[in-house]
Amino acid sequence: MPQEYHNTLSFARQMDAEDPLQPFRKEFLIPVHENKEQVYFLGNSLGLQPKRARSYIEQVLRQWNQFGVEGFFTGDQPWLDYHDQLIHPLSSLVGARPGEVVVMNSLTVNLHLLLVSFYNPVGKRNKILCEEKAFPSDQYLLETHIRQRGLDPGEVIIEVKARDGESLIRYEDIITAIKENEDELALVFWGGVNYYSGQVFDIKGITQAAHQAGAIAGFDLAHAAGNIKLQLHDWNVDFASWCSYKYLNSGPGAIGGAYIHNRYHADNSINRFAGWWGNDKNTRFLMEKGFRPTLTAEGWQLSTPSPILYATHKAALEIFAEAGLDAVFHKGQQLSNYLQFILQDVQKEIGNQFQMITPLQEKGCQVSMLVPKKGRFVFDYLTKKGIFVDWREPDVIRLAPVPLYNKYEEIWQFGQVLKEAFLTFTP
Repeated sequence: MPQEYHNTLSFARQMDAEDPLQPFRKEFLIPVHENKEQVYFLGNSLGLQPKRARSYIEQVLRQWNQFGVEGFFTGDQPWLDYHDQLIHPLSSLVGARPGEVVVMNSLTVNLHLLLVSFYNPVGKRNKILCEEKAFPSDQYLLETHIRQRGLDPGEVIIEVKARDGESLIRYEDIITAIKENEDELALVFWGGVNYYSGQVFDIKGITQAAHQAGAIAGFDLAHAAGNIKLQLHDWNVDFASWCSYKYLNSGPGAIGGAYIHNRYHADNSINRFAGWWGNDKNTRFLMEKGFRPTLTAEGWQLSTPSPILYATHKAALEIFAEAGLDAVFHKGQQLSNYLQFILQDVQKEIGNQFQMITPLQEKGCQVSMLVPKKGRFVFDYLTKKGIFVDWREPDVIRLAPVPLYNKYEEIWQFGQVLKEAFLTFTP
């Protein structure tokens, strides 16, 4: 934390006054209770609603009303071309070329589709290396996908875990595990940011190690997209997928996204599940037999997408573009730095009653607190005081102040209420 911080209201308000992103808070609908804005630190779970999302949805509905199915081809924004409005801002967000990203489906569906293409077990080279205690969807994804291939997950999956007594997985342990299994690895499948601890992983380094071992490198970026700076193309990542309802603020059940490096787009040897929407656009409406994929990431699409979901995604992506990605990612780090400073200051006052398990450096917006014994009480106390945070069994509180709508003053306020909670607690 190179900047000098102060645990005072005046300092927090000064930071807000000097914040170039401060005006973008007005672009979002903040939860209100009893005429008071609540403190919403759950952008890592569900981002807030952009105000413009409603008008963009209504535009789609008006077009449906006016043109029916011809809305795909006519009107102010024909739905057939809607995807083109999304891939440029989205590719900038994840550090890809526009043709390497596609907006489709949801996260786990996309990952299953990508494994069809990029998990190719041959002989003893059939192992998948992943992090222990990844988000359950990823665990279920791997387990069921491997079984569908006729293999035993217990024999195929290699998990890398934190060392005894530690909360974080060391980078050197990941690289060691890759090297130790290099003759049997087919795929290294990892998360960009651990959902529980908030630890950011070295995607570039993991990708390089996977390739040196002769394996494919794929990533679940659910907690990374919109949270940390990504350079997927330059890092030579093979594939990745993410959801859009967390840091990307595109609504509950929002349409997901995927990245496929362009070296694979014209590779006819790649297996894939195909659908009409992924067929070559020039011949799609000829309705002929024989799948010919679009030679971009769009060639992995299956079904007709919903322009309503496109509309909310467009509303959110526009705000990122208007704010500027460098400014967004810089403020995200500043907010979490200030949060960690406040937590350290609270610890000095109340003693060691909780532990930050998020690293000081390898992090995004999220900070996770291990709160033994008092955790549930503290969480409930924060909630009653109008502060939205997240509870994870058995004793972790997660919170993520995000740059487009959270304020430094809210972090200071959180520190005050957190201290009250510990001082109020009685067994």
